[in-house]
Amino acid sequence: MISFALKTIGRRKAGFAGAFVALLCAAALVTACGMLLETGLRGSVAPERYAGAPVVVAGDQYVRQTKESGKEKAKLLSERRWIPASLAEEIRRVPGVTKVVTEVTFPYAGHTAHGWESAALTPFTLAEGRAPRAADEVVVDARHSGAKIPGHRVVGVTAQALPGQDTIFFATAEARRLAGRDGLVTAIGVWPAVDVRSAIGARHGGDGRSGGDGRSGGDGRSGGDGRSGNDLAGEGAVAYTGDERGAVEFPEAEGSRVKLVSLGGALGGTSLLVAILVVVGTFALSMQERRREIALLRAVGALPRQVRKLVGGEALLVSVAAGLLGSGAGILLGFWLRSEFVELGAMPANLRLVVSPFPAIVAMLTTLAAAWVAARVSARRTARIRPVEALGETAMPAARLPVVRLVAGLLAVAGGVVLTIVLSGLNTEAASSPVTMLTALVWTVAVALLGPVVARAVTALPLRAPGVAGYLARKSLLAGPVRLASVIAPLTLMTAMTCTILFVPATIGHAAQGEVAAGVKADHVLAPGASPAAVRRVPGVRAVTEVLRTSVRIDLEKYAVQAVTPDGLDRTLDLGVVAGSLAGFGDTSAAVSSTAASRLEVGVGDRLSLVLGDGTPAAVKVAAVYSRGLGFGDLTLSYGLVAGHVDDPRGTVLVAGGAREALPAGTAPGHEPAGSADAAVAYVAMGLVIAFCAIAVVNTLAMSTLARSRELALLRVVGTTRRQAARMLRTETLTALLVAVALGTIISLVTLAAFSLGMTGSASPYVPPLTYAGVVAAVAALALTATTVPARFALRVRPADALGARE
Repeated sequence: MISFALKTIGRRKAGFAGAFVALLCAAALVTACGMLLETGLRGSVAPERYAGAPVVVAGDQYVRQTKESGKEKAKLLSERRWIPASLAEEIRRVPGVTKVVTEVTFPYAGHTAHGWESAALTPFTLAEGRAPRAADEVVVDARHSGAKIPGHRVVGVTAQALPGQDTIFFATAEARRLAGRDGLVTAIGVWPAVDVRSAIGARHGGDGRSGGDGRSGGDGRSGGDGRSGNDLAGEGAVAYTGDERGAVEFPEAEGSRVKLVSLGGALGGTSLLVAILVVVGTFALSMQERRREIALLRAVGALPRQVRKLVGGEALLVSVAAGLLGSGAGILLGFWLRSEFVELGAMPANLRLVVSPFPAIVAMLTTLAAAWVAARVSARRTARIRPVEALGETAMPAARLPVVRLVAGLLAVAGGVVLTIVLSGLNTEAASSPVTMLTALVWTVAVALLGPVVARAVTALPLRAPGVAGYLARKSLLAGPVRLASVIAPLTLMTAMTCTILFVPATIGHAAQGEVAAGVKADHVLAPGASPAAVRRVPGVRAVTEVLRTSVRIDLEKYAVQAVTPDGLDRTLDLGVVAGSLAGFGDTSAAVSSTAASRLEVGVGDRLSLVLGDGTPAAVKVAAVYSRGLGFGDLTLSYGLVAGHVDDPRGTVLVAGGAREALPAGTAPGHEPAGSADAAVAYVAMGLVIAFCAIAVVNTLAMSTLARSRELALLRVVGTTRRQAARMLRTETLTALLVAVALGTIISLVTLAAFSLGMTGSASPYVPPLTYAGVVAAVAALALTATTVPARFALRVRPADALGARE
């Protein structure tokens, strides 16, 4: 049967080309998503700054909680956890330790700043000049030789420069003063590679356990990380070796890995569902074109199981070739995605992409399974009918929709209704984003399954197009509703997915910007780096509010936070307080958004236990509940409570009063809402799904047009001109396009309305008219091009040649 399948493929290369392209793209998408997912699970960052120290002791970057089941869960902190400087003395007393170096790290003037005491961690050596000694002296790295640091004298230049960091060194005492963390350090380097963990753990009554960091329940990763560490001296410190030193040096890399797990899983799942839908549709169209061939096989004695084996064998052969090429293309696509994410700042450049055979193997298996199932399902009805009926079937397709397909379509409609209702009740992006894509997909699946019913309803309308081409197009649509349905499905998919992907972030962003515009009462918004003290001295300034953005964990769940200075807050911000008051707001107070209050089940007067960004526990009392959580974050805390627990304490400054020209810093574009900062990353990732949908549109329309060469030849024989035949095809495509755009728009609006209701409380999503017009124009251009170009090739063939080729 395989040899027979090879012959049929060889005779029908054009017919199988569409299936091959769809499977190749599916394999490439699954492979690329698998690479992102695997990088999130197993990726590592090589150390740069800490490369010279065999052991680095630093803060545990996870907040942990033991559940009732006894299992420990862990979640990543958003800020760097600092450790006591006194811990260095404990480590010096460990047998075998010969050298201990402490360091502080903090941002300064666009550089990563340190004290000169920690130069040995890399190691950095001086190429010229001397080490800094006074408070106004600095040493810069080799890349910035000749640079000037405002307010400081450059007294030395190092021989080295780190590829991922611009480094500057202060005198040790000055660095600790500027860091503002009395008695705390960022990390401690230890020489040689001595097991300081068990020794200090025993000295402080530790349990001496080894292995793992508890991540298995926290961020999607499972298993240990190569550290044999317990909590050193009960101070939240962990010893790191090997590439784990890179995780200490680049804490943002750990956050990037968590995002990659989430993004790779969500994108991979969406891509897989879209791929299955496209592949099934492609094979269904292919089988529709081969009804005559399969009917003849049945007429000469082929059994239904033999036909199914033939079709399954063809699918396997095509999918193997497409899977192999697609997996290779997927690896290239994975590297391209990584480069885009690095450029967008979503992941550090030194987070290495994990390349292993597993994503390619999964892509191959997925492609094989999808192709085989799609082919068998598509051939099911044709293979089961009796030979005499099969020959009749080629002349006039059955009028009724198969019962199985009808039931599946109704179930898809029911699933779409359920998902829409569920989506309308979700009020966090993490929960709603995957459900949003799934909802749009399920509605699209329902349209694809019930497509022939939709097509018959369209052809039943009293629509008329002028001229001979319009008459021919109407007759063709009446005779081929199944073909019309096969064209409507990918066009609907592309319209619905594109609108949903584009307008979900637009809806949430518009709502957040609206809340910010309504809530910011300040006359000026100054960018980070402005001196609040200097601003307060400007004549006419009535109030100054410093604003920091960070996040906290409450029962391991992450909540976006803005920290504000309370003095004059009523003159610069209006959070839309609906309960309680911000009067007397202080370091032990918190204001909570309505959405967060509902999730946490708290109200005014209740107490909240939370973990600040660097792992420091805190307890606050709810002073107010406010409505503008999208624009200003889930929680509002005191600046005094938060400022000492963030990596960079510089935030925006809101100013009421004063002349703009008199302010010491330029105004920022505006107070940024507390929404997601990853919209560009989501656009890049989901753009692949849109591209796949576009390929499906081109694929389906090209296959449908080229398969009609016999019909076009017959029209030419009876006197139809090439121009009339081309206009007929364009009219049919425009009919399918209008129906698909309408269906896709309805699907996206229903999905977006549910999303908007859950996230913003309003069922009115934000749809920019020009962007929507651009989507429709792009879909129309793609559809007409995919019809016109193949039509030219089909119409260039002489009628006699076309009829002969088909016989």
